Amino acid sequence: MSLQFSADEILATAERIEENGVAFYAAGCEAVSDPEAKVLLRRLSSWEVAHVHIFTAMRNELTAEERMPTVFDPEDQIALYLQSMADRTVFTDDMKPDEFFGPEPSLRHILELALEREKDAVVFYAGIRDMVPARLGNDKIDEIIREEISHVVLLERQLRGLTD
Repeated sequence: MSLQFSADEILATAERIEENGVAFYAAGCEAVSDPEAKVLLRRLSSWEVAHVHIFTAMRNELTAEERMPTVFDPEDQIALYLQSMADRTVFTDDMKPDEFFGPEPSLRHILELALEREKDAVVFYAGIRDMVPARLGNDKIDEIIREEISHVVLLERQLRGLTD
């Protein structure tokens, strides 16, 4: 028997990953002193907030079937597993700027870390996509993957535009 998730469970995870992304960029903003870098990192943080709203809206539009749990889980282990994946795999939930970014990080360093994590998110969702049956909304996972790829593209453009 293979493990399956519902679109609801994955979208809840996506929301959590985006919330952790908000915290990542906010921590990055705290870690840099350059005013232009702060503006960009604040913009990236608001971008993640917008994605939280997108995924919340997608979740609110799910059908009853797409919300159904895939297994009997009275101890909520699936949700805890997915929450752990969100908090430990892509963006961490306990970021301390001085520990995470190192002393006096450059904008390039922060964006490179962000790019790695966004790529990890794409891999995570691509890997989990087949664990969501079509009847439970795996097309929603495709939408998440498209959003995450747009993050990768934006960060790559930002990095290419840096002149440091």
